[in-house]
Amino acid sequence: MATDTSTAPAPETSLSGLDRFFDITKRRSTVGREVRGGLVTFFAMAYIIALNPLIIGTVPDMNGNLISGAPMLDAAGNVDGAAVGLSIAMVAAATALIAGLMTVIMGVVGRFPMAIASGLGLNALVAYTLAPQMTWPQAMGLVVWEGIIITILVLTGFRTAVFKAVPPPLRTAISVGIGLFIAFIGLVNAGVIRKGAGTPVTLGVDGNLMGWPIVVFLVGIFLLVTLHVLKVKGAMLISIISATVLAIILEATLAIGGQAVDGSNPTGWSLNVPSLTSFSMPDLGLLGRVDMIGAFFVDGKFQLAHFLALVVLVFSLLLADFFDTMGTMVAVGSEGDLLDGDGMPPRTTEILLVDSLGAVAGGLGSVSSTTSYVESTAGVGEGARTGLASVVTGAAFLLAIFLAPLVNLVPFEAASPVLVFVGFLMISQVTDIDWTKPEIGIPVFLTIILMPFAYSITVGIGAGFLAYVFIRLIKGEWRKIHPLMCVVAGMFVVYFAQGVILGLING
Repeated sequence: MATDTSTAPAPETSLSGLDRFFDITKRRSTVGREVRGGLVTFFAMAYIIALNPLIIGTVPDMNGNLISGAPMLDAAGNVDGAAVGLSIAMVAAATALIAGLMTVIMGVVGRFPMAIASGLGLNALVAYTLAPQMTWPQAMGLVVWEGIIITILVLTGFRTAVFKAVPPPLRTAISVGIGLFIAFIGLVNAGVIRKGAGTPVTLGVDGNLMGWPIVVFLVGIFLLVTLHVLKVKGAMLISIISATVLAIILEATLAIGGQAVDGSNPTGWSLNVPSLTSFSMPDLGLLGRVDMIGAFFVDGKFQLAHFLALVVLVFSLLLADFFDTMGTMVAVGSEGDLLDGDGMPPRTTEILLVDSLGAVAGGLGSVSSTTSYVESTAGVGEGARTGLASVVTGAAFLLAIFLAPLVNLVPFEAASPVLVFVGFLMISQVTDIDWTKPEIGIPVFLTIILMPFAYSITVGIGAGFLAYVFIRLIKGEWRKIHPLMCVVAGMFVVYFAQGVILGLING
């Protein structure tokens, strides 16, 4: 839990319109802290501008076309490099635009320090599961339908009711698990933790920390810890900027280069190389390329098995989006001490509504489903407490449409120390859990460990929910289970069994 060191709120009459609208003083923050927090969140998640195009911009649909509509192969049957480049550039521009617009709306409507962008995991599901079975516009149509459905669940109160039905210890577990998850993401992104030769993961390259990019990470984390201990304001932002400057100098003098797909240059930069490239105007030609009904037909004909298979896939997408956001909202609210006595953040309905509409916007923008980002906790750790921070983050994304080369100056190795450090801040809540009760301790344990181990917030939440319901039932305490928890547990049974269900439908 973040420690509040600010002074008491000023009298209401002395507050500016900006302060009153965002409750800046009421939440014991300042405009400066909100700006710093918003920028830290942006730099912690700006990688999505470079990563989302690599996931969805180079994947062919059922016709062998990239999502830009350019052919996957040239006349000789080789990958068309020019087409790939065009697709990546178009996806990057659209990704930044949708993230910027929806994050600003989150700030103004939800008034919560939580940013929105194309979801990792969600985009992979769309790219590697949906896209090969249909055209990309049809896949985006399914994403829009998922967003519409989840929006209806918010407007009917179902999504908020499910949130309230979750026992407080499980909410705490979600926050702690996400803390470990984002720390693990930071370590993996920076190359500190990698896939081992004979083990699932290992330290660095074959058990050794090697390469100048790792030096950048270490300088960043040690600087961040030092500034935090000395209580220096803006510690996270200072760490990111300082590590980035070091990275630029190292790349300019040593020409380190990036890690190659074939595994060569393992001591290079993990994703974006911190060097300035040429500027170009953004291409937003992907916007609006959506087919809302084509995916439900095969050769123009309706087939029940095909329809049921799509229902299962859309349900999986919806469930992942549904609970990823719930977990992120809890984590952000807990880190910023923004939850009420019932564990609910202010303006919960508005927050969930904006997030749900984000999925619709992601489909309409052809950038896959968008969702709330757990990296927002980095900005909250820097002091962000209000929607003004989200407005700053969103504005940075909109600026990044035109200044993508500057965004790419910040390598994973410079931003990842913040994610690791925020994991430390969030795990402190584990002391609030009563581990002596198995109906609490076991579900909490599964929730916490499976988020980083399965690399999925949804899997951790699902395992915890199922374990909670199961243990209550075998203890004969079914009256203590909220009915909605039973409904959600049933949904997660379908989620975990989707492979078997699809096999039965297609077999």
